Parts: sequence; structure tokens; C-alpha cells
Amino acid sequence: MGFAVTPASITAANAVDAATNDPMMAAGVLLAVVLGAGAGLAGVQRLRRSPGERFERAIRGVDEVSILLHPNPDPDAMAAGMAAADLCEHAGADAYLQYPGEIRHQENRAFRTVLDLDLEQIETAGDLASDTVVLVDHNTARGFQGAQGVEPYAVVDHHPGNGTGTDHTDIRTDYGACATIFAEYFEDLDASHGNGDEGLALDSKTATGLVYGILSDTNDLTKGCSAAEFDASAYLYPAVNEDLLDRIANPQVPDEVLKTKAKAIVEKDVDGPFAVCDLGAIPNVDAIPQAADELMHLEGVSAVVVFGEQDDTVHMSGRSRDDRIHMGEALRAVVADIPMADAGGHARMGGGQLSKEHMEGLGPSDGVSRDDFKRRLFDAMAGSRG
Repeated sequence: MGFAVTPASITAANAVDAATNDPMMAAGVLLAVVLGAGAGLAGVQRLRRSPGERFERAIRGVDEVSILLHPNPDPDAMAAGMAAADLCEHAGADAYLQYPGEIRHQENRAFRTVLDLDLEQIETAGDLASDTVVLVDHNTARGFQGAQGVEPYAVVDHHPGNGTGTDHTDIRTDYGACATIFAEYFEDLDASHGNGDEGLALDSKTATGLVYGILSDTNDLTKGCSAAEFDASAYLYPAVNEDLLDRIANPQVPDEVLKTKAKAIVEKDVDGPFAVCDLGAIPNVDAIPQAADELMHLEGVSAVVVFGEQDDTVHMSGRSRDDRIHMGEALRAVVADIPMADAGGHARMGGGQLSKEHMEGLGPSDGVSRDDFKRRLFDAMAGSRG
């Protein structure tokens, strides 16, 4: 095969000849080669860095960080926030844990109280402690005024979505918990187990929080988890405080929550392998997902949806152990034509909320009765089975 003569090859040959006859040119060519090789090596090193190392490197040089949890944060979000704060402080940044919404569920309140978390509630973007925002367990800021204008510096999440960070993005939708990702960050950075005086240490409270975050988001490692959750739990275990873990896992339950669960058990409608319950007006919306969990214990039932109303907003929660049903997509389909409605989630677990007025016909839609809404839920679960 002959060598093809091109303008590029002629230019390169001329450069070599010129460099041969001109020492200054030769030095310039050598410098260009060295700089090019250095840039290539730096690129390779970046690719070789572990995700934990990339996160730490992104934070170095930053003075303050607002670690933002999603609205009404659960144990996985709070655990991820704890871990992110530890890593940010190790990298030299002051970290502030912030969240919109409320912490109401007894499990979530126990998590915060037992682990003595310093969390600040925000209502507007102006309440953020820093312009450098790290989103954990969600990838798009939401739930407060001005959220749409927040451009996150870093994003660490396991939920589907298009949100990205300007300097660091780590979204693993095949993972069962965001806490798993942060456990791997500590392992990537060779953290010691305990409160060491030198280097990065995996604090006992943080390890306990991460383990419970994993257990909570995967229903005790039985739903929606990957091998990574088991590996992370094994890595974290030596640093876990079992007494704190037990106190978080077994909080006292409010009377109103027990009554809501009982109502769901008594008043549910069952159609084949599916159960749906309209709780009507309820005093505690956090009882809805707990009621859904209770109904999943019914023999012969493979998927359930529970919904209830508070402050003119209808909240719903779904669970599935049927591999043919993607609960998040089923709930999204049910509210697709209702204005101001939002729903979604994973294959095994989903949720959503909608305005009661829009559900009844406010706006461009014709509205839907509560009985018709139940029928939609049954049809969506049956339809998603294909």
C-alpha cells in the first residue's frame, strides 16, 4: 500500500525540516510534544480516578457548600447528606445540610433525632447557605421558591432524571440507594473506620446512617437493590453503632398512623392481584406509604396503590412485587391528563400528588371522580403487565 501524500503530511514534513535546520524551532517542537504528552497523561489520570476521588477533588478549593436534600427527606437522603458533609469538610469546605418541606414520618424524625443531625429548613433559594450547591438523592432542585434557578455544583443520585452538576455528576439508576454511592466514596478514599486523628475517618454515626439509608430504600435489602448494596453494607458494618441502629429502626408510632393503616386494611378494594384504597381525608400523609406497605402483606396481592387527601392535595403511594408492573410508570400514566399532577418512581415503588380541584375538573381537563380514579389505578396496573 502506498503512502498517501496529503496537505497535512506535507506540512508535518516541512515542520521537521525546519526544526532540523533551526535549533529554536526544534526546541519549540519538543516543547509542543512534551505539553501534548502531559495533557494526554492528565486526561488518563482523570479517567483513572475513582468517583470518590473525583468528588473530593471537585470540592477542594471551595469554601462553603450547601448540601441540599430533596423535599421531606427520608433516611437515604439524610444519610447521603451526612456523608457528603463529612467528605466536604475533609476536603476543606464548610458544609451545611439544608432541605425544603418537612420531616414528619416517625422513622425520619427518629433518624434525625437519634443521629443528632443539624438540618436547616429552607423556603426560598435565598435561604441557601452557599451558591455552591450539592444535590444528594435527587438531581434537580425542587420544592422551594426559586428552585428552578439553582444550578448545582455537584449531583450524586440514584434516581432517573436529567439533572447534572457543573463540576461533578454521579447518577447510578441501577443502585438501590444513594447511601451506597457515598459508602463507596469512603472506600475509594481509604477511609479508616472510627474517629482517626489523621486522614479521612468513617464516623460511627455516618456509617450507621448509611446502613439504615440502604435498608430503608431497599426494604431491608429485599427490593430494588443491587450487589452494590450488599457490598456497601459489609464495608460499613464494622463502624456501625448497633444501639443507634435499633433506635432508628424501631421508633414509636403515632396513634393516627396506626388508625390509617387499619382503615386501609379494612376498606381496600381488591381486583385480582391488585389492591387500591382511597383513605379520604387523613391527618398524616406519611401514613399513606406505610399503609401501602401493610397492604403488600395481603396474600395473593402483588401490587397496591393507596391514596388520601390533605389540604386539598391528593397524595398517592404504590408498591409492586410483580416483575411485569413498573409502578412509577403506572402512576405517571394515571395522572397524565390531569393538570398540575406529578407522579413517578421506580419499578417497585412509586408515588405522586395532584390538586383535588384539578382532579375534579379545574382547568382544561374534564375531571375524574374518585371512583373513576380508582378504576384508572386498577387499569394502569393491569395494563402495565402487557
